[in-house]
Amino acid sequence: MNGRVMKMEEIRELLIMKFDEIQKRIILVLDQLNDAEVNWYPNESSNSIANLVVHISGNVNERILNGIQKLEVTRHRDEEFKVLYKTKGELIQITRLSFKQIIETVKSMNKEDWFKMQLVRNKERTHLDVLFQCATHFSEHMGQIFILER
Repeated sequence: MNGRVMKMEEIRELLIMKFDEIQKRIILVLDQLNDAEVNWYPNESSNSIANLVVHISGNVNERILNGIQKLEVTRHRDEEFKVLYKTKGELIQITRLSFKQIIETVKSMNKEDWFKMQLVRNKERTHLDVLFQCATHFSEHMGQIFILER
């Protein structure tokens, strides 16, 4: 950054761009697959693409809707990793909704919102930190989705 400090609007745009990119890349993979392929498990201790998409959605519910927007959305994290079946269309819809919720939240945040705190695994974190962690977390799962694409 050449010693230049980023302004909050630049950070907002960076986050929106990153979440939009992750969404587009996940949907590109989903578009190439059929229902059987998105629900394929490489072995009994691994997740399917469907599990990973549902898990990202659960994370959005917990960190964004509950943590930032203060909505009461119930998450059943253990269910995200059980054998499940979702159609390709359902997964595309889940992905679009999840990332729309994130991007709309980021767009609506004011200066004070960035530095409000939420509890994440018994540690206080700012909403800004949570958003960067979500981008990292979702990128990791996007990589797993690419590998499972076969």
